Amino acid sequence: MEPLEAFLHNQSRRQWLARTASGAMGALGVAAMADLASADSAAVPHFPPMAKRVIYLFQEGGPSHLDTYDYKPQMKALDGQDLRKMPDIHQGQRLTGMTASQGSLPLRQSPFKFQQHPNRQDGVQLSELLPHTGGVAEDICFIRSMHTDAINHGPAVTLMQTGSQLAGRPTMGAWLSYGLGSESKELPAFVVLVSQGVGQMQALLSRYWGSAFLPSEHQGVRLRSSADTVLFLKDPDGMSRDDRRQMLDLVAKINQADAERNGDSEVLARVAQYEMAFRMQSAVPDLTDISNETEASLALYGPHATKPGSFANNCLLARRLAERGVRFIQLYHRGWDSHGNVPRDLPAQCGDVDQPQAGLLRDLKQRGMLEDTLVIWGGEFGRTSYAQGPKGATFGRDHHPRCFTVWMAGGGIKPGIVHGATDEVGYNVAENPVHVHDLHATVLKCLGIDHTKLTHRYQGRDFRLTDVHGKVVKDILA
Repeated sequence: MEPLEAFLHNQSRRQWLARTASGAMGALGVAAMADLASADSAAVPHFPPMAKRVIYLFQEGGPSHLDTYDYKPQMKALDGQDLRKMPDIHQGQRLTGMTASQGSLPLRQSPFKFQQHPNRQDGVQLSELLPHTGGVAEDICFIRSMHTDAINHGPAVTLMQTGSQLAGRPTMGAWLSYGLGSESKELPAFVVLVSQGVGQMQALLSRYWGSAFLPSEHQGVRLRSSADTVLFLKDPDGMSRDDRRQMLDLVAKINQADAERNGDSEVLARVAQYEMAFRMQSAVPDLTDISNETEASLALYGPHATKPGSFANNCLLARRLAERGVRFIQLYHRGWDSHGNVPRDLPAQCGDVDQPQAGLLRDLKQRGMLEDTLVIWGGEFGRTSYAQGPKGATFGRDHHPRCFTVWMAGGGIKPGIVHGATDEVGYNVAENPVHVHDLHATVLKCLGIDHTKLTHRYQGRDFRLTDVHGKVVKDILA
């Protein structure tokens, strides 16, 4: 590569313009490009939004739809039969290396009973492990026909969060922060909370809430359950609040001069993040102090509502974040990777989430917030209807991308319905398939965004959350 080519290769277009243009013309070029960049994110919403914010209850590891939300009574008669001998169902689909070498793929009915719960159709059958969720089924839209392209955790979580299996794309929360901003001046637009379940854990990577090539102020901020709720937020020992303010003002002047000289938007992003951190120093302690919650409010979320780091406590904090104007609140609950012992692990895992997620919906509804808050529940894929491991009372289920269940409630979504269906053994989508890209397009629609128009130009092409795919699932919109 020639020296000039190497130099240009390492500069952004804005940096190149700032360094090669002269005097006022260069400054005008930088300012015009900055105005254009801000106009990209200011051009939304494209139509009246039905929701103002999202709470995404992400269940990392792949919950078994067959043991939770997708009742298959036919499995009782088929229990033990080899799926490989059912070509109409198996269809030669790919398997993971964990079960591809098994001598047979025996179908296994769910070891848990299902119960009928009222909704706004003919009722819905849910696992006995989720009685509290069943109690709010009238507010939930169950999508039983989700499908994805990825069969392993890393690519599948990445696809669900960013619209691509490959790392390096902005997450949904970052896109919404970029497009809509935050209603809060004291808290970031995108906040992440993590809780640990009881089952096998998969790696939880910070890029799952990253901003990639969007300005870095749009990345998610993780709130921790430790003494330092946000890392590096506290002032150093011996520094007063006034000292901190003076330091930030000085740093901002230096960074502003650097931004004007180099035309690097990331310098301005740093200034914005420093200012947000300063405001968060007072906002975060108030957020996490739940001493003013009533006993009735805490009871909605169950016995672990006051336990820092629990899913219940995170659901409560999600409501408090929503009240304070945070745009996208991402909860990760880990432990759904059910390879070894579904009968043992799933009851405890469902026990972690059942009452808190139902309590969250009830709490939002009684406060008048559910109508403009979109709540999403789901993992990165489903689980196989055949057993992983030797035949016996203890069995696991392998990864299954071809169909799984996600549910949605609140802003813009029809309540109390079931959308889509799987075949008699829950192995293939039988009606109304919904791809990950379609889910993303629908979420953006609820927030007033045309998914084809929220774009960001990077390395010569326009990127968007749904890439070149996605269609809005109109049948589930209110």
